[in-house]
Amino acid sequence: MQYKIFVVEDEPDISGLLVKILEGANYRAVQAFSGTEAGLLLEKETPDLILLDLMLPGMSGEELLAEIREKRHSNVPVLIISAKDTLRDKVALLQSGADDYITKPFEPEEVLARIQAALRRVGKELTAEKNLTYKNLKIYMDSRKVTAAGSEVSLTAREYDILCLFMQNPGKVYSRETLYEMVWHGGYYGENNTVNVHVSNLRKKLKEKDEGEDYIQTVYGIGFKLQ
Repeated sequence: MQYKIFVVEDEPDISGLLVKILEGANYRAVQAFSGTEAGLLLEKETPDLILLDLMLPGMSGEELLAEIREKRHSNVPVLIISAKDTLRDKVALLQSGADDYITKPFEPEEVLARIQAALRRVGKELTAEKNLTYKNLKIYMDSRKVTAAGSEVSLTAREYDILCLFMQNPGKVYSRETLYEMVWHGGYYGENNTVNVHVSNLRKKLKEKDEGEDYIQTVYGIGFKLQ
């Protein structure tokens, strides 16, 4: 099954980029360039998720979100993608029924991670997610099982999400700020030691099961990556 995602964005370049990201992850993307056009599409078919800009011609993103939740009584996951980045804007949209908020400019990995998280919350099995393998590590996406050198590794939900990000992009260095925003879905203010603690615990658990490998490398002054 290929999941269908509505991309409601009036800027052709951004819309095209989102479509490329989605199709590269085996999603089916359907474009709408205004809130009004998206409303008409929703009368004909129901997507599995909606990526929604706010500054749209015709019906605004806020108005479309209200229509989806209040008039249509639909629980389809809606992820806001907007250049508005104040805490007030984010809180207001989340209180109005948005499932998540992605600030422009965005990284493709962040968009996919948040889509996957939103679909998991509504109980959908992701065709875009497959078993991931790196050296002696393996992640079974359906069951959230992790093995290292053939032995199962018991991880917390946050440790699992961090490892998934690393294994989806083995060569990418993730800053502490990026990890915090993508895994905890919150703002990182520098003094928070949460990321360091979770990465340290994850590194220790992997080492216990596979002593011959050091999987997670600290890139000093930047963040972390797979070794």
